[in-house]
Amino acid sequence: MTVYLVGAGPGDPGLVTVRGAELLSRADVVVHDRLAPPELLELVPGSAERIDVGKSPRHPTMTQDEINAVLVDRGRSGLEVVRLKGGDPYVFARGAEEVAALTAAGVEFEVVPGVSAAFAVPASAGIPVTLRHRSTSVTVVTGHEDPAKGEPQVDWEAVARVGGTIVILMGVTHLRTIAERLRAGGLPAGTPVAAVTWGTRPNQRTVRATLGTIADAGVEAPATIVVGEVAAAELDWFERRPLFGRSVVVTRARPQASELATALRAAGAEVVEAPVISIVDPTDGGAGLAEALAGVDRYDWLVLTSPNGAARVCDRLRDGRDLAGVHIGAIGPGTARVLAERGLVADLVPPRFVAESLLEVFPDPPPGGGRILLARAEQARDVLPDGWRRRGWEVDVVAAYRTDPARPDDAARDRVSSADVVTFTSSSTVERFLDAFGPAAVPAVVACIGPVTAATAEARGLTVDLVADEHTIPGLVDALRRWAGTP
Repeated sequence: MTVYLVGAGPGDPGLVTVRGAELLSRADVVVHDRLAPPELLELVPGSAERIDVGKSPRHPTMTQDEINAVLVDRGRSGLEVVRLKGGDPYVFARGAEEVAALTAAGVEFEVVPGVSAAFAVPASAGIPVTLRHRSTSVTVVTGHEDPAKGEPQVDWEAVARVGGTIVILMGVTHLRTIAERLRAGGLPAGTPVAAVTWGTRPNQRTVRATLGTIADAGVEAPATIVVGEVAAAELDWFERRPLFGRSVVVTRARPQASELATALRAAGAEVVEAPVISIVDPTDGGAGLAEALAGVDRYDWLVLTSPNGAARVCDRLRDGRDLAGVHIGAIGPGTARVLAERGLVADLVPPRFVAESLLEVFPDPPPGGGRILLARAEQARDVLPDGWRRRGWEVDVVAAYRTDPARPDDAARDRVSSADVVTFTSSSTVERFLDAFGPAAVPAVVACIGPVTAATAEARGLTVDLVADEHTIPGLVDALRRWAGTP
């Protein structure tokens, strides 16, 4: 097998390369850094070994020799090993040392480049590192040299004389000295400087100053520092996104969280994933669902109330032929989309994505009566079966899945309670969240996907601030955008 040195990019998990994401999705072992986006670990199979070798200043978790030994050991064991490194493995990183150790040990390796902070971070702060006719060169320099070298090796005065744009990585600790030496090399004290901390992440912060004032501007690590005329440019887009600076709790089960989390991150939010439920087999292990679907041709309608239920049902079918002659009802476009992905088209999707709306538009039973198979969560409201039976339908209800509560740790509680908003996408997420975290951990703003979820939240004593007009994930995100002041 092979050890893959994968560049994770500058911080935004969406900036990992396609090749890097592919390798993470099949890894047996992942050896990761402190600056590698933690969201990328969600791509890793649950069975994979995760080894945190992250270093913080002056407090290394592992020495470099120890990291090299881990890579060699796991590489020799015949496993797919991903060494996940922040930025690019060969740009002011120690990828070359790790490759040398693997080469000496006879272990195969591959290097997957990553997007470097030297270019991605200025772009996220609205700073082009080159401008036609004004800055036609870029010099990338590290401000953190190997302490074993003794005297500083970077000739900052010479760097100043090169001209163009200077991008400094890992330079906060020695920023005053660097600024003084660049001025000694001929750069005026009024030269624009921009320092971007946690670039490309939701907590990005940009400090703009000059070479004469930047040392006293309160720059915090980790920062990418841009020196030169381009640093005065303010072509900002990243920090102007509607939810930038807001932290939003996502309570959906982890397999379903990606759509909401992705949409929130695209709008600039910091996503705090706190799945309060996990989707598992029903108590009978799915025997009831299997039995019902074996005789599904006896029913006039198959009704599905959630994407989870739709996925479980589709997994038990050979293909669409099993449902020949059976009408399909689906609550919500998410449920209908899961069906469509399996080649099935819902015959009925209500205009409002709640059980009551489906009852309003559902047809009466045919002469002589009709039968409905309702596949849903093991615990759910009886609005649908009760309503259909009153209208003369014969209804069989079968459990397609069950929701189990999650058990958060203290760190998760702290992240949740300090967030700005909590989102609820179902009544079960409300119930499970309050059971797991308690009312004291509820953020200041409560946002619900629809009126049923909102009613559950209010019944549990919460004040609901936002209810999506369209009871979908995009509708919920739109409600949050309007709350933040962006239509």
